[in-house]
Amino acid sequence: MIFLEKLTAVARVNNSWLCIGLDPEPEKLPQGVGVLEFCHAIIEATHDLVCAYKPNSAFFEALGAEGWASLKSTIEAVPRNIPVILDAKRSDIGNTGRAYARAAFDHLGADAITVNPYMGYDSVEPFFEYRDKGVFILCRTSNPGSADFQSLRCDGKSLYRVVAEKVGEWNKHGNLGLVVGATQPEELKDIRQSHPTLPLLIPGVGAQGGSLEQAVRYGADVNGKLAIINSSRQILYASSGPDYAAIARRVAQALRDEINCYRTE
Repeated sequence: MIFLEKLTAVARVNNSWLCIGLDPEPEKLPQGVGVLEFCHAIIEATHDLVCAYKPNSAFFEALGAEGWASLKSTIEAVPRNIPVILDAKRSDIGNTGRAYARAAFDHLGADAITVNPYMGYDSVEPFFEYRDKGVFILCRTSNPGSADFQSLRCDGKSLYRVVAEKVGEWNKHGNLGLVVGATQPEELKDIRQSHPTLPLLIPGVGAQGGSLEQAVRYGADVNGKLAIINSSRQILYASSGPDYAAIARRVAQALRDEINCYRTE
């Protein structure tokens, strides 16, 4: 199934545009709980509340070979009707880019990936070739240093707007989207108005301080859809006790319901 079809189908079934980021930090896990057990428990507890999961590859890669195996197992644990967005921020030219794409899509089985556009079209084009997969290009990110480059003026426009325009041009197969942080609400509003049909992956609510209401109102399309609101730490580490999965579900459900309150559908 094409990524966007899979995304919208499960969003309808679960009545949800909540994405849970799987960022397992060993020092924050409940005592005696390993990374794989933790991720599986979170997925089991929340799979009926989400439109997607977003494992961050860095937290798994940092654990070496065991972590890579855990990443693959975590992706396999997600019900097949729910898309997995691999947060890897990859890009490179030629054979290297194609190898990154094969690793994400053919080996790990991800449904989508985040990529960095800084090296230009030929560095991200290998991912576009997987027409049934989603590709989210970093546009206006949620980190404090994002303005160092993304707000620079380029031919009279902010660089993030140039990136968004390029993605609109590149979207020949209808499988591209943008990463736009909730901590930049005016830029999010601007990007949605300029690109009404692109799915937006929106991190930055919760621990990073972005407004959930603004993320939904400014990020959703005219039908109240296509705003994938990501939350990681707020859900994952709501409890450090043996009830961590149950509490994660409670927080995820509250976030899902709050998102729906702000949607205009």
